[in-house]
Amino acid sequence: MDRHRARGRRARPSRRTPILYTLVASAVLVGGTAAGTVYVKAQAHDGPGLVSSSAASASSSTSPAVSEEASVEPVAEPSVDWDALLAEAMKDVTVADTAKLSVAVLDTDSGESATYGDSAFDTASIVKVDILATLLLQAQDADRHLTAQEKTYATAMIENSDNTSASALWRIIGKAKGLDAANKRFGLTDTAGGNDMLWGLTQTTAADQLTLLQQVFGDDSKLSESSQTYLQGLMGEIEIDQQWGVSAAADGSKWALKNGWLARSTTGLWDINSIGRVTVDGHDYLVATLSNGNSTQAKGISLVEAAAKAAVAAFADGQA
Repeated sequence: MDRHRARGRRARPSRRTPILYTLVASAVLVGGTAAGTVYVKAQAHDGPGLVSSSAASASSSTSPAVSEEASVEPVAEPSVDWDALLAEAMKDVTVADTAKLSVAVLDTDSGESATYGDSAFDTASIVKVDILATLLLQAQDADRHLTAQEKTYATAMIENSDNTSASALWRIIGKAKGLDAANKRFGLTDTAGGNDMLWGLTQTTAADQLTLLQQVFGDDSKLSESSQTYLQGLMGEIEIDQQWGVSAAADGSKWALKNGWLARSTTGLWDINSIGRVTVDGHDYLVATLSNGNSTQAKGISLVEAAAKAAVAAFADGQA
C-alpha cells in the first residue's frame, strides 16, 4: 500500500507560558477493496486533552511534538482453487472400474469455473446442441431465418432426440466440416466432428462443452439473442422420459438440457452424457458431465447425475 508520512511542526516553547502538546492517535478508515481488504492509517492530532502525570511532566520539556504513523498491511482473502474443489467433490462419486468420467461447471453469476478430467469422449446425442448452434450461426451469416422444415427438424432433434432429424440437419450444415468451422468461431478447441454421417461419434471434452453452453446461455456469444432464446427454449422442453442428467442438480423445475446415450457395438458399454443449465438457490450453473464405459444405461445415468449434483453442491458451498 502507499505510505504517507504525517509531519508535525517543531514546537517553539515560550519562556513565560508553557504550552502542552498532546498526541492523540486515531485510526481512520481510508480505503477498502472488493476482496475485503481494509487499509488503516493513524493520524496525529495536536490539541488539549487529558494526559497522565508522566505525560504532564514530559510536556514541560522543550522536545518537539511527535508525529506517528501506524499501518496495517492489506491482507487479501484467500482465493479458491476451484479445480481442486471440484476434484475433491468427485471423490464422493463412485465410478465403476470400466467407466471414465469428466465434469465441467461454471457459476454464471461469479464467472468461476472448474473442470475435472480432460479426456475426449464420444458426444452421442449431446452433439445435437452443437449441430443446431452451427445451423443458427450459418443462418445468421446468410442473413436468413430457419425454414419451416429446419425448425421441424430442430424441434424433433432437441426435444425428442430424433436421429433422423439430426442426420438431416447434419447434412445441411455440411457435416463435420461445417461443425468444425463453427466450433472454431465458438471457441471450442478439442472437438472434432464425426466421420461422414457418424455425428454421434464426434469427439469432445467437458471443457469444450462448457464453452458451447456459454455460447448458448452466455452474454458474450457468436449467436444472436434470438438464436440463443430459440435454442434455450427447445432445451427447456425435453420430453419427460429424457428429463434426467444435469437436471438432477437443480432445486426445482428450472433447467435446460440435452442428454446423449450410446451403446458401443465394439464393447457393449455405454456412453452417457448430459449438458445444460440448472438453477440452485437463485444461482444459474452451466454443467457438462461426460462418461463412457458404463455397463448399463441406468448405471451411466446414475453416474452423471451424481457427478452433476456433487459439482454444483461444491460450487454452492465454495461461494458461501
